[in-house]
Amino acid sequence: MAGMAGGEEEEMESLLQWAATIGISDSPTASSSASSCLGHSLSISTFPNNGGRGMAAARELRRGEPVLRVPRAAILTTDSVVAADERIASCVRKHSHLSSTKILTVCLLAEVGKGRSSGWYPYLVHLPRSYNTLANFTQSEIQALQVEDAIWVSEKAVQKSKSDWKMAIVLMQEMELKPQLLTFKAWLWASATLSSRTLHVPWDDAGCLCPIGDLFNYAAPEGETYSEDLESPAESLQSNLFTSVKYNGSIEQFDSEQPETYSLRLTDGGYEESTDSYCFYARERYRKGEQVLLSYGTYSNLELLEHYGFLLDVNPNDKAFLQLNTDIQTSSCWPKDSLYIQPDGCPSFSLLCSLRLWATPLNLRRAVGHRAYSGSLLSAKNELFVMKWLISHCQDSLRKLPTTIEDDELLLDVIDKLLDHPSHKTCCELLSPEGELSGFLKKNGLQKNETGGCVLPTKANRSLERWRLAVRWRISHKKTLHNCISYCKKQADKVSS
Repeated sequence: MAGMAGGEEEEMESLLQWAATIGISDSPTASSSASSCLGHSLSISTFPNNGGRGMAAARELRRGEPVLRVPRAAILTTDSVVAADERIASCVRKHSHLSSTKILTVCLLAEVGKGRSSGWYPYLVHLPRSYNTLANFTQSEIQALQVEDAIWVSEKAVQKSKSDWKMAIVLMQEMELKPQLLTFKAWLWASATLSSRTLHVPWDDAGCLCPIGDLFNYAAPEGETYSEDLESPAESLQSNLFTSVKYNGSIEQFDSEQPETYSLRLTDGGYEESTDSYCFYARERYRKGEQVLLSYGTYSNLELLEHYGFLLDVNPNDKAFLQLNTDIQTSSCWPKDSLYIQPDGCPSFSLLCSLRLWATPLNLRRAVGHRAYSGSLLSAKNELFVMKWLISHCQDSLRKLPTTIEDDELLLDVIDKLLDHPSHKTCCELLSPEGELSGFLKKNGLQKNETGGCVLPTKANRSLERWRLAVRWRISHKKTLHNCISYCKKQADKVSS
């Protein structure tokens, strides 16, 4: 298990041994006597610059080839928890008004409370102790995002988590969960576990926790069709189920000379009724040692941060939204969430169409509407106006933000140094008289006149990690606006020439 420390490696081996005993396997000849569920197709490795711990190809993998099978008996769902405990089942039946996600969150906490007596104990003890989803951000960390829309989404995520917890607290009390599992902190952990790790199953909207299957890191889809309006992360594989060749009790080898087999596969995995298992496939050809990735669906960086607690340096599905007045939004029939700027700076098709119509005199819009909706340039004068408006609007948006990209990149460098050497002494050495770092130290009760190289408290270190994510997000947002300015200037030059 490349890149893992000795103790961590031993713990992972214990998990893989447990998984093998319950039928999880990446091999066509799986047996209950296997010492690990992996080794034939996959192995655990660490990818420092791409998601951390994840799945590596144990051999060359062909696109569309089955790489992992997790039987239904191994996955954690509301049904599986309720079926194993009549007391929990009785309590859940009394609260059928709660959403399926809230009930699964409570069931997860109930299983955690069982300790070693839980059938999923070897899996549960390997779950992360904390998450960086937006609901876990403090107010100061939320403000570090700087952009009004992002702050609103973050505050809404926190409020929703508190509301969900208050609605479910009666059920948890009736289950007589341990006091520490009744707290909002415990609820945040459980709900973030589900938000960041659940996969879709056809019988429960809340999805399932899939041991070993949730070790795959994320790959953003490009040039593929995915649903963009899924109700929750647990449903993000709902439209990605395979129309695939099934196998009976073993993983079938696909003929690499039959590309039509792979064309049936839209994505990477799904629950297959014929084998009563969750099955995963190679989304592309992998060489031995390469990271094998899984696509959860199409997400912007803010959505990834909200539901999964990470973001991508390069995300083809990222979006930057501008503050648009009502006239622009109502000038066409495009929905508001389709009016955005792409990472390369190009306005979305919907935004460009809307702006072209808005820039057209009201009495002429009906006559040119069909051309605008087809994406056609209406006139050189109209296009030049739109490009200049976008340039001005992006520049104005950037001016209103309290820091520049250069400021943010310097701050990010400081945060990286703190995370590499997390001590109070390091903080003081890097501290400037004013600015965000000074506020961070004060917030965490760290005074500049204190001496010594003591390690930062765990709480402060986790706050640093979330702060870093916020700064990375706002850098990406600002770069998109700068890219839009460059794009529009080039387009304006073309129209003018």
